[in-house]
Amino acid sequence: MISRRYLRIKVMQAIFAHQMNDQEDVAEGEKKLNSAIQSCYTLFIYFFSLFSAIYRYRVNKLEDLKNKINPTEADLNPNTKFVDNKVILQIDENVSLNKLYKELKINWSNDADFIVQVNHEIVNLPEYQEYMKNSQRSYKEDKDLVLAIVEKVFVESELIHWFFEEKNIHWFDDYNEALLMLYKNIQQFKESQENHCPIASLFKETSEGEESDKDFYKSLYTLTLAHNREYEERIEQKLQNWELERMMGIDIILLKMALCEFTEFPSIPVKVTINEYIELAKTYSSAKSKQFINGMLDKIAVDLKEEGKLNKMGRGLV
Repeated sequence: MISRRYLRIKVMQAIFAHQMNDQEDVAEGEKKLNSAIQSCYTLFIYFFSLFSAIYRYRVNKLEDLKNKINPTEADLNPNTKFVDNKVILQIDENVSLNKLYKELKINWSNDADFIVQVNHEIVNLPEYQEYMKNSQRSYKEDKDLVLAIVEKVFVESELIHWFFEEKNIHWFDDYNEALLMLYKNIQQFKESQENHCPIASLFKETSEGEESDKDFYKSLYTLTLAHNREYEERIEQKLQNWELERMMGIDIILLKMALCEFTEFPSIPVKVTINEYIELAKTYSSAKSKQFINGMLDKIAVDLKEEGKLNKMGRGLV
């Protein structure tokens, strides 16, 4: 499932885009936001399908070697440990994944050269070489290899980065989030589940009365824009010898989103909100932004509490 930090990033980007295009209404912006978040899930499924494509390439390669005119002993009796890997088989035969491949029209038939190159990177992985040397077989060892491929090949490969960024420009930002989802999902696989290992949905399931992630990001986007002027005035009140127009645009957006969480999301603790926006400031704003965001939000939270506008309940009181 997708993380709330990722959802905050996407909302931040959508608000920034909305500010850059004053002709776009909120409904159109929300539609684009929905599409951007769904796109990350599509990439997550593509990563799963890459394992299937590599597996099928290896199976076909072994068959080709056996069918040579003068096959060697190694050709006739190859090391099949990789193609017998139970976790890779669970991915390739997974009922839910194969349904999603069809829905998303995922097909690697025109990318044979790319699959060959990715396979080459896997074969050169030290973890792969140790795995193939070991004659013992276990489900844990199979899973460890698959996770190592995600961590050492999928994460680090410039080739794979380039391929997916060329396929969809938005996947540059989604790459790490989709891989994290993939890694966590495979960690949950169990041998007894065979070809029915659960595949994570885009959003986590919620308990009765709990706000869903989908409601969270949609409300965060629409309510931040709806209270835009109100939030600007509150921010200006806390600025000392500094005009709002001189602040970095991203800092203003982050502050407004945090204000929205303070006042409109009772289940999110104040400390969680502050910490999340400090982290976003570290990545998406200037070097000094984290201290500025921290100081501003601390002061504003105190004011809101005194005014009775910091409405928190349940988990939000933590």
